[in-house]
Amino acid sequence: MSNETEAGRHTEKMRKRKEVQDAEVASKTIERGVFAVHTGPGKGKSTAAFGLALRMLGRGKRVVVVQFIKGAWETGENLALSRFEDLLEWHVMGEGFTWDTQDKARDVAAAERAWDVAREALQREDVALVVLDEVNIALRYDYLPVERVLTDVLARPEKQHVVLTGRNAKPAIIEAADLVTEMGAVKHHFAAGFKAQPGFEF
Repeated sequence: MSNETEAGRHTEKMRKRKEVQDAEVASKTIERGVFAVHTGPGKGKSTAAFGLALRMLGRGKRVVVVQFIKGAWETGENLALSRFEDLLEWHVMGEGFTWDTQDKARDVAAAERAWDVAREALQREDVALVVLDEVNIALRYDYLPVERVLTDVLARPEKQHVVLTGRNAKPAIIEAADLVTEMGAVKHHFAAGFKAQPGFEF
């Protein structure tokens, strides 16, 4: 087959594909805030959510981040995104991982305080994106009732986007969400003895 024939076939194939793709895009008419969930055993759930936050900030939109479970770490994403201080509100509300506190009553109280902040953000018309980081962990351990979380998330302003992160998302959360991404764990460097390193893990 000559190069010219191959090029012609490729052009025709791409033309047909473009027709299909253009028709698919044109059929999408819903324009409202997306309810997204990042879950699964693999690394990258929070990182992907902070990528969405960066994208939204780049568009000049207001973002609120509420971190459940995680304690007052000085993380790279917080340091970087805080440069958008006119558009970003970052709330570290956890007291550390559950195996650190070893006190369920304290963990529940911390989750309740965090949800008070989250609920307020979910009611604000001026907030384009709310990131509820590791809230799935709080739900997994019943620190918060899933019904309350869903009620507040689903009652948010029409154009507001929200993303919930953390392993073991509850079935009710998955069912209600518009977008669910499960991060798989094919291979993890921790298993080979790597320490958590600044700039890669936090």
